[in-house]
Amino acid sequence: MRGDTLVIFARAPRLGAVKRRLARGIGARGALRFYRGQLARLLRAVAGDRRWRTVLAATPDRARTRWPRRLPVRDQGRGDLGQRMARAMRPHRRVVLVGSDIPGIGAGDIAAAFRALGRARAVFGPAEDGGYWLVGFGPLRPARPFDGVRWSGPETLADTLARCHPHRVALLRRLRDVDTAEDLRALGL
Repeated sequence: MRGDTLVIFARAPRLGAVKRRLARGIGARGALRFYRGQLARLLRAVAGDRRWRTVLAATPDRARTRWPRRLPVRDQGRGDLGQRMARAMRPHRRVVLVGSDIPGIGAGDIAAAFRALGRARAVFGPAEDGGYWLVGFGPLRPARPFDGVRWSGPETLADTLARCHPHRVALLRRLRDVDTAEDLRALGL
């Protein structure tokens, strides 16, 4: 495929199936409400931009869901998070992938990531918790960058950066994703 592609990793917005750690603090209905609102806000902010093509990578596979915006939808498939991310990114020449639970993402962040790929082979948006809210690769990408990564922990970014060595990597601004009620409070939401 030619051109720049933004992949948004999304879970079908269903009660009890989204933001389970957040639901422990605010209830399943509150977590679903947050997730639906955040996904709709993200899609409004970035999906209509003509500088890139936007695709949803959805789970569960073949989910019959009414998404907040009409976009091409691809199944994430089986495997751990790294395997699913690699699969979603593989067919695209220059690709940026973001999650759907980071309130601060805007079109400027996506544009900055694609600009960074003009000088680096990989780009990351570091998250406050040690992970990342964005990952992107150019056409000459690191081999198997997600193998052996410890997901959902303070080592996630460091593990992935180690897998990208010796390739040139760019870092964007640090943002906070929302996994828990404490994250919501910290963001004033």
